[in-house]
Amino acid sequence: MHGVVVVNAQRVLDAALELIDAGGLPALSMRRLATELGVQAPSLYHHVTSKDELLAALVERVGAGADTSWFGEKGWDEALLRWGRTYHGALAEHPALAPLFVHSPGRSHSALRRIDTVHGGLVGAGWTPLEATEIAAAVKFLVMGAASGSVTAGFSDDPAVYAEKYPHLTSAHRLPARRAAVDSGTVELALVALVDGLRLRLDRR
Repeated sequence: MHGVVVVNAQRVLDAALELIDAGGLPALSMRRLATELGVQAPSLYHHVTSKDELLAALVERVGAGADTSWFGEKGWDEALLRWGRTYHGALAEHPALAPLFVHSPGRSHSALRRIDTVHGGLVGAGWTPLEATEIAAAVKFLVMGAASGSVTAGFSDDPAVYAEKYPHLTSAHRLPARRAAVDSGTVELALVALVDGLRLRLDRR
């Protein structure tokens, strides 16, 4: 006698995220998801009404990893760095979802609350509403760009490719093996540079 397969919303989201992490967005279909869970596809609709709703729920889950709690508690600059770092960290774990973040401003209550918290924290620190919008967008563009692909992509691990013709790239063959460190270091450099520049701009007022 076969055991009863128990499926709940949590398991549906977990399985969908595993499929996307392994094969990208094209790997997810309701039929394949049902197979992974060991159920019939129609049973999934007790938990999500459509694939679009499922994707929206995944965006919400991953987006919740972006921490906005420092706004209002610490300086705007520390809070902005915290938000950017955690936003990047959340997407770095699930980079295949990045296109969904690019094309969706976030319409759920919790997503809008996070946006509102960032905007309010920046305006409260002395930025104009337009500047607050631009600053938040700059962080989002930075994070989205980083999530869309590695800066090490395309480099060969063969030192001979660079040895003779490119004297300033003699260490480029090491980049593929250091992908995670290079990518995270690049994002950190960009975030810190952005915030440093913004501090100077605000101080000059």
